[in-house]
Amino acid sequence: MKEVLLLITTESNEKLARNIGKLLLQKKLAACVSIKHIYSVYKWEDDIEETNEVEITIKSKPELKDDLIMFLQKMTSYDIPQIIYQKFQTESKYHDWLNKNF
Repeated sequence: MKEVLLLITTESNEKLARNIGKLLLQKKLAACVSIKHIYSVYKWEDDIEETNEVEITIKSKPELKDDLIMFLQKMTSYDIPQIIYQKFQTESKYHDWLNKNF
């Protein structure tokens, strides 16, 4: 089975998101990091909040999940970071590329 871990988190601004992305690659915790601007609406302490954020999508190996989560918990600017993940099946060429880029 060819699997990839896809993990999504958010950060408060692009500079922090880019820094996290580069560190993930340098520390060999990810093969690819995508960064995009998003607008979020959410409930926080009984108030409805609206804010611009940066979404970070991380492509990695399933066996690095725990290390990735620990890294993101240390690096985030948020009190309670969004860290969601799932393993996905992938086609073999992408899987091979991903594994060669660690």
